[in-house]
Amino acid sequence: MTKEIEYHPLSGWMPLVAAIFMILTGPLAIVFVAINFGESYMLGATVPTAILWILSGALIAAGLVAIPPNQARVLLLFGEYKGTANQSGFFWVNPFFSKKKVSLRIRNFETGSITTPEKKDAAGKIIQHHSRTAGRPSKVNDRDGNPIEISAVVVWRVVDTAEAMFNVDDYEDFVAVQSEAALRNLASRHPYDSNDAEISLRGNTTEVCEQLRHDIQERLDKAGVDAVEARISHLAYAPEIAAAMLQRQQAQAVVAARTKIVEGAVGMVEMALDQIAKEKIVDLDNERRAAMVSNLLVVLCSDRHTQPVVNTGSLYQ
Repeated sequence: MTKEIEYHPLSGWMPLVAAIFMILTGPLAIVFVAINFGESYMLGATVPTAILWILSGALIAAGLVAIPPNQARVLLLFGEYKGTANQSGFFWVNPFFSKKKVSLRIRNFETGSITTPEKKDAAGKIIQHHSRTAGRPSKVNDRDGNPIEISAVVVWRVVDTAEAMFNVDDYEDFVAVQSEAALRNLASRHPYDSNDAEISLRGNTTEVCEQLRHDIQERLDKAGVDAVEARISHLAYAPEIAAAMLQRQQAQAVVAARTKIVEGAVGMVEMALDQIAKEKIVDLDNERRAAMVSNLLVVLCSDRHTQPVVNTGSLYQ
């Protein structure tokens, strides 16, 4: 495994001045000798020297490199890794170094999206700009076997340029593929929804997102990439079972609501009976208490307005 080696390049201003001086003075030397000495032997000796002088200046200029902020240059000498220049500024390195650009900026993508690279013609003119399609949700079965659609947004950046360049073939494609695999694996480990304390995809978003980030990071460690954040951007049942799952959720909601209503109604009935007994408003035998409890529960638990009935007879008629 190749690890990053920090490389400290020289400032590029002095080599720039030297390169300009050498490139400009070479032709001037030839002109000077030609004017002052004509076709003498000195002209024959000066021309090759001046050409070599100009080529040396061009070679020095080839080592100049400008590095923007949050950019790096991976330096290779005939295939051998020499180090990475992470500082931003204007520098000079060995002109025989091959300098590969690596961005250290924070980037993000949505799983299921397709990236199209920039294309140029032979003249260097851009014929197709860099583009990326909208992410398409991945279809996967949750832990209970229900088909769901899920997608996530992953925020990442390169932290080890050597690993990113040499340990994987294409680190950007590696990040996309491994994030998709981690998302599918996570979705299959948890249910879509749960009524108990069990972690679910819909009910425990924070915990699930942290697990997803951790799973992605485990896969990206070997590529020198840090998964800064991972968030689920889309979560839904697959269309073929969405209607049935909606009915089930509605039924669960109705049952939960009825449970609360019954709990409240029982408490109100108990309070009413205790209040009647405490105030000694009327003495009720067990049969009448049962009838009163039944009537109160019907009134309190009914989903429609009750119609009052006035009893004009005695209590037992």
